[in-house]
Amino acid sequence: MLHTPLIEQHRQGGAKLVDFAGWEMPIQYTGVVDEYHSVRTHAGLFDVSHMGRVVVSGASSASYLQYVTTNNVTRLSVGQAHYSMICNDRGGIKDDVFVYRTNETEFLVCVNASNLRKIVDWMQQNRRQEDACTIDNRSTDLAQIALQGPTSRAILASLGAADIETLKLHHCCDSTVSGIPCFIARTGYTGELGYELNVVAEKASLLWNRLLEAGRGFGLKAAGLGARDLLRLEMAYLLYGNDMNEDITPLEAAAEWTVDLEKGTFIGRDALHRQKQTGTSRRFVAFELLEKGVPRHGFRILDPSSSHVIGEVTSGNLSPLLQKGIGLGYVEIAHTKPGTQVTIDIRGKLFPAHIVKPPFYQRLKAGPKTTSS
Repeated sequence: MLHTPLIEQHRQGGAKLVDFAGWEMPIQYTGVVDEYHSVRTHAGLFDVSHMGRVVVSGASSASYLQYVTTNNVTRLSVGQAHYSMICNDRGGIKDDVFVYRTNETEFLVCVNASNLRKIVDWMQQNRRQEDACTIDNRSTDLAQIALQGPTSRAILASLGAADIETLKLHHCCDSTVSGIPCFIARTGYTGELGYELNVVAEKASLLWNRLLEAGRGFGLKAAGLGARDLLRLEMAYLLYGNDMNEDITPLEAAAEWTVDLEKGTFIGRDALHRQKQTGTSRRFVAFELLEKGVPRHGFRILDPSSSHVIGEVTSGNLSPLLQKGIGLGYVEIAHTKPGTQVTIDIRGKLFPAHIVKPPFYQRLKAGPKTTSS
């Protein structure tokens, strides 16, 4: 099994370790829900070093990434980042990625751990003759630590992180945290104020320990993948392998905003353009149960009037804030409008639910109302 540079910190911290995409990773420390609440109210510290980090550099780095990703890379200024997709020729999602522009001719691409080898090979295979750029897999050289929650900025400021007060969402910069050089991005997977810190692997343990020590007075706790999954579910963020794969397109996944069909040629463009014109037969939706129950990946979604199967749950759990079952999935296009009644088949028992407008968490912050409007 693979290990991040922080494996000893997890063991010493009493984490429950599990196999995640071939990596031995912490699923929880004090408990999934406890860690979830820490992030929502104070801050949580996550090891996300299992994620892949690929540096694309050279004179043609921007034009190359325009070709292999769906979003418009030329719109990124230095120090800016965006969410994007890497698609196959059929428009199916090979991976969802974050692209950071670190200077005029260099980009950092963050990919999912389970897809790293596949994506690096795909990027190498699709480098055209005119692409004057290098593709460097830096995943083992760098560690990545996510500091997420309302007090995350104050924690970093207390450790001397320069420019942290003015760093905008989806922007990044070089800085130092407690004297340790880091590449900091204001990105994350929780819906809270947060930062992702990339640091050389040899300094990861020192940075982790100093963050935990400095963050103690700000309510910081180490957190595992269980809390991270709950947090991202409440934001209705896509999880590769659950909510998308190579047979699902960004248009079906309600992520058409990551696709710029006007930017020119890119892999998958023709298929996505055709689908844009003809429409999709299914679409990604969010739903809430109307009775107590917990939806899970693979459960069927039914039309309550006919009991016809109209889709499938891809992610689901009990929301700690809403105190009700929430989920994500794909349904036939006729059943996608918020307010539409559906039925979730949970191990043979039928539970009423309705389609809602995501995200769940933001809707709760706006007030106590939790039904669609």
